[in-house]
Amino acid sequence: MSHPHDTTTMALSRRRFLKVLAGTAGALIVGIPFADAADAPVPAALLGDTLYGLGAYVRIDADGNVLIGIRDPDTGTGTSTSLARIIADELDADWTLVSVVSLGLGVEDDNGKPRWTYGHQTSGLGDSVPAAWADLREAGALARWLLMQAAARRLGVPADRLRCEEGSVIAPDGRRFGYGSLAEAAAKIAPPANPVPTKAPEHYTLIGQPAGDIDARAIVTGQTAYALDTYMAEALVAVLSHCPWSDGSVDSLDTTETLAVKGVVKVVQLKPEAGIPLGQTVRSPAVAVLAENTWAALQGRAKLKLQWKAGAQSESSAWFEQQAADVVNDKDAQPAARVRNDGDVDAVAKKSKNRLEATYVQPWLAHATPEPMNCLAKIDKDGATLVVPTQAPQQAWKVVQRLTGLAPAQIQISVPRVGGGYGRRLDHDFVAEAVMLAKAVEKPVKLMWTRDEDLTQDFYRSGSVHKFSATLDGKRQIVTWNQRMASASALAQRGLGDNRLWTSEVDAHQLPAGLVPNLRSDWYSLPSAMLRGPSRGMPHVSNAFAVESFIDEIAHSLKEDPLVTRLRLIGEPRMIPLGDGRTLDTGRLANVLKLVADRIEWKNWLRTVNGLGMACWHVNGAYVAHAIETSLQGDKLNIERVVCAVDVGRVINPMGLEGQVAGATLDALSTALNLSLSYKDSQIQQHNWKDYPLASMAQLPDTTEVIIVPGDGDPAGASFLGMPSAAPALANAVFRVSAVRVRRLPLLKEMLRML
Repeated sequence: MSHPHDTTTMALSRRRFLKVLAGTAGALIVGIPFADAADAPVPAALLGDTLYGLGAYVRIDADGNVLIGIRDPDTGTGTSTSLARIIADELDADWTLVSVVSLGLGVEDDNGKPRWTYGHQTSGLGDSVPAAWADLREAGALARWLLMQAAARRLGVPADRLRCEEGSVIAPDGRRFGYGSLAEAAAKIAPPANPVPTKAPEHYTLIGQPAGDIDARAIVTGQTAYALDTYMAEALVAVLSHCPWSDGSVDSLDTTETLAVKGVVKVVQLKPEAGIPLGQTVRSPAVAVLAENTWAALQGRAKLKLQWKAGAQSESSAWFEQQAADVVNDKDAQPAARVRNDGDVDAVAKKSKNRLEATYVQPWLAHATPEPMNCLAKIDKDGATLVVPTQAPQQAWKVVQRLTGLAPAQIQISVPRVGGGYGRRLDHDFVAEAVMLAKAVEKPVKLMWTRDEDLTQDFYRSGSVHKFSATLDGKRQIVTWNQRMASASALAQRGLGDNRLWTSEVDAHQLPAGLVPNLRSDWYSLPSAMLRGPSRGMPHVSNAFAVESFIDEIAHSLKEDPLVTRLRLIGEPRMIPLGDGRTLDTGRLANVLKLVADRIEWKNWLRTVNGLGMACWHVNGAYVAHAIETSLQGDKLNIERVVCAVDVGRVINPMGLEGQVAGATLDALSTALNLSLSYKDSQIQQHNWKDYPLASMAQLPDTTEVIIVPGDGDPAGASFLGMPSAAPALANAVFRVSAVRVRRLPLLKEMLRML
């Protein structure tokens, strides 16, 4: 058996490969993408003794080694660890004997329609753990039940007299039977008709205890194989030149010099399919160069004599921002959606003398994933085999099935560790490209995007303008709140009704909904030729920056401590129904705010030469707050301290949660400090990291302190929870150290302009 937690792969001879397949009863053979290749990559965990299947996710060998399959892609969100530990805890497994592999897509044929074997298989939306909490515990409990039944039959005693502990079933007389000795018999027992009861929380041994990422050592030592590292015999490498305009076309093309490059095999043109929603087909017209190796493909692309013809639409980011500003300032403009309308904003506002207004502007953003888009595809009449760095393998399957017409079970999709998703890999335009090219050349194809294409051919997060007005009564209570937001919906051209396009841009239940008696939230839809798509933390991140900055401005106008202002707004602990079955627990929200205030010594907010800022937010039952300390040396901004408190209910892996929150915080700070896309004539002006600079280590804090609030409720998601309140806390801290109120991102550029 491989070393515990080892998820690396190794080459396997065809003879040994066939032996494993033939000799493994119920073996977990997922993650073996190319069963007809002599050098098929195989999880090292499969090279041990025979494995016996105990349910959809668990395999155990005769030595007691446990192999757990993980259904959701791991994009850096820690699902490989957290989901495995949910199963392993219910199984009472010995964690030191557990290995974890990615399951890839689970699909079966149901009268020509797909039946998803593993149910939920989406990553990066903050719902992997909540979706897994019930059914993965049941999966682990089922495996434990089967082992106990096997032991009961061997001993001739009722199963309810047995107990399990660290990979063993323990008899009433104290004898221990390792899972390995019971696995073969357990695999032959029929599962019960009804779900097996799961553990009571007081019996958890792994859930709630810290554990490092199971792939950490492999990642830091360079052993992790991403999709970009995967190869297949005879596969051609494809690189693309995309049209700068999604509605453009080829004006002229001469491939003579390209085809003369040694190793170049073919040049193929690709076009978006008419009537297919964005993200499911080719994004823009493209010319692909296919070659025997990457170098030849890139050299061939460089020698293309290619001229593009612009499409009908043309705009600039400056024009877009002006349109957004105009519409939010036009009192007669009709919103595309009245997202929320509590009380009577207009009537109450007329009676209020204390009024405050502010406008916030945020730029267009790219995903900029560390691993550019890529896909390895083999397509023939017998089936399709793909290696895809995707956040949603079921959606990738739909693209492949539509383009090939293959039956559900004929399509195999393997998903290695993904080099960052951030929402970009919920779209599968690059998968469509790979499938089209593999069909065109009738050979396996490894599609590889370059960094410039990754930035200029993205589905972007729209720029936005937020205008707020609020009024206060004589008791300093906010009595009216009016938000007008203008942006281009990320859901446009994706087959969704116009009445739902606002859902990617603003949340009807976001702060301060439920806390202000008269509250209106309007969204104004802007047309744009720039293609948009899902983005990390959408719609919370952009709204939280504007909302929490404006609340800080209200506190300043009142000449009072911003913590006092926020706590008065939140009020006494209570449960506030927000609609759609959601509630706001004001006690939990106030608690995370108080925790960061206490840890950063907020009591000194007026006496320190540095600047202190804070912000809070809630997302689907999870609560977060940030407090940040900044200093200013000339025009150099230093982030001295960052404290974040999170309350997600029951915590599966505290170490993993801390890493997620710290990482999301740094992502948010990097984005707020530096990042902005601009475009002219509908062409993105940024092409590489020098144009789109992620924050350097010197710009970011040395540490991000994370306070985790223990809880016993069902777990909430946390993959982007650390993002919404980070940027406004930073901007509020900058105001206190510099007297510059940053209402436009990126922060550094705006701060320097105003100093």
